[in-house]
Amino acid sequence: MTQLTQTASPTAQESAMPSSLGRRMKAARPFLISVVAIVGGLVLWQLVSMTTSPLFLPSVSMTWAAALELISDGTLQQSVLASSGRILAGWGAGVAIGVPLGIFMGRFDLVRQLLDPYIEFFRFIPPIAFVTLAVIWLGPGELSKIALIFYTTVFIVTLNTIAGVQAVNPLRLRAAASLGAGQWKILTTVILPSTVPFMVTGARIAMGNSFLTVVSAEIVSAREGLGALIWTARNFSRTEWVFVGIIALGLLGYLFDRVLRIATRKLLARYL
Repeated sequence: MTQLTQTASPTAQESAMPSSLGRRMKAARPFLISVVAIVGGLVLWQLVSMTTSPLFLPSVSMTWAAALELISDGTLQQSVLASSGRILAGWGAGVAIGVPLGIFMGRFDLVRQLLDPYIEFFRFIPPIAFVTLAVIWLGPGELSKIALIFYTTVFIVTLNTIAGVQAVNPLRLRAAASLGAGQWKILTTVILPSTVPFMVTGARIAMGNSFLTVVSAEIVSAREGLGALIWTARNFSRTEWVFVGIIALGLLGYLFDRVLRIATRKLLARYL
C-alpha cells in the first residue's frame, strides 16, 4: 500500500503543477496584455516619428532625453508637486462641500428648490471661463487656481450625491421610520451607506476634470506646474517638453485614481 501511495504521489504532483501554472498565467494575463499594448504604442510612436519633423512629433528617445533633462534640473519634479498640490487642495475642498450639500439637497426638497437653479446654471459654465475673473478677484497666486479646481469638483460631487440620496429605496426609509429611527439615525444608517458608491463615482470623475482645469489655470497664470511647463515649452518650440508634460499629467492622473480606488476599497468596502 505504501509503495502504491509513493508511486501515485509524483503523478498527482505533476498534474497539479500545470494547473497551478495555468492559474498564475491567467492572473498575469491582464498585466501582460497592458505591457504589450504599451510597448506596441511606443514602437508605433518611434516609427511614425521617423517619417516627420521632430518639431511636429519628437521620437521616443528625444522625449526620454527631454524628461531626463527636466528631471536633472528639478523642473519636472517642481511642476508635478505644484500641480499635485493645487489639484488635491481644490478637489478635497470640492468633495468636502459637495457631499454634505448633495445630501441636504437630495434629502430636503426646500433646499433643493432653493439651490437647484444656481447648480443648473453654473455647472454648464466651464472653469476656464472664470480664469480671468479668478485672477482679478483672488490674485495670480495659488488661491485662484485652487478655487477653479474647487468649482470644477463641487458641482460634479453634489449632483452625484443628490442622485445617490434620491436612489435610496423609499421602502427602506419607511421601514427604518416604523422601527422608531429618527432623521439622524435614518441618515447615518440608511441614506449615507446607500449613497457612498455615488459619492465615490462623483469624486473620481471630479478628479479627472480637475486635471483639465489645473492645466488651463496654469497656462494663464502660473510659473510652476505642468500646465506652465507645457506653455513654456510651446514658447521655446520644445515639442519634446510638451510631450513630457502631457505624459506626466497622464501618469499622475493614473496614480491619483489608483490611490483613490485602493483607499475607497480599503476604507469603504462594506458600502461598495
